[in-house]
Amino acid sequence: MQYNAVAGNPFAVLTAIVAPAILTNASSVLALGTSNRLARVVDRTRLVAAKLADLDSGTADYQAWAAQLPPLQLRTQLLVKALRLFYAGLGLFAASALVSVGGSLVAYYGQAALFRAAAALAVLTGGSAVFGLCAGCVLMVRETQLAVKYLEEEAKTQAAVHNPSQRPH
Repeated sequence: MQYNAVAGNPFAVLTAIVAPAILTNASSVLALGTSNRLARVVDRTRLVAAKLADLDSGTADYQAWAAQLPPLQLRTQLLVKALRLFYAGLGLFAASALVSVGGSLVAYYGQAALFRAAAALAVLTGGSAVFGLCAGCVLMVRETQLAVKYLEEEAKTQAAVHNPSQRPH
């Protein structure tokens, strides 16, 4: 039977365990980086809110600072979604590694039906984890694009507010 070939091949077992472990590490690093970015956006939001509390609502400075809140809220939403996907991927990769170990055990004992079920479950959990990782990365790219865009806009706005000759006519 085909499952005996896998049971007798230490590289197949090693690959089934190591691949999810490496991808689990990648998910962990992405989750950590995303958490740090989220913390920076939260800090910036608090700074903007504090600055708005000190300004009169009719001034150009107030409007410039207030304009930063919607993009910060959008970035926060993207980062939270990405973080959820990275954590889901992390859990699914860990589950995939555990299922792979179980599949190796049932293959060793010649349980063909359990081996097939474990293989299918490992592929399902691993594939779902890869999808989550990729989707989270797409969100991170979008958030980075927004961060750069709004940073440029903020710089232009602040320059115009503090240098009247640069205001649009």
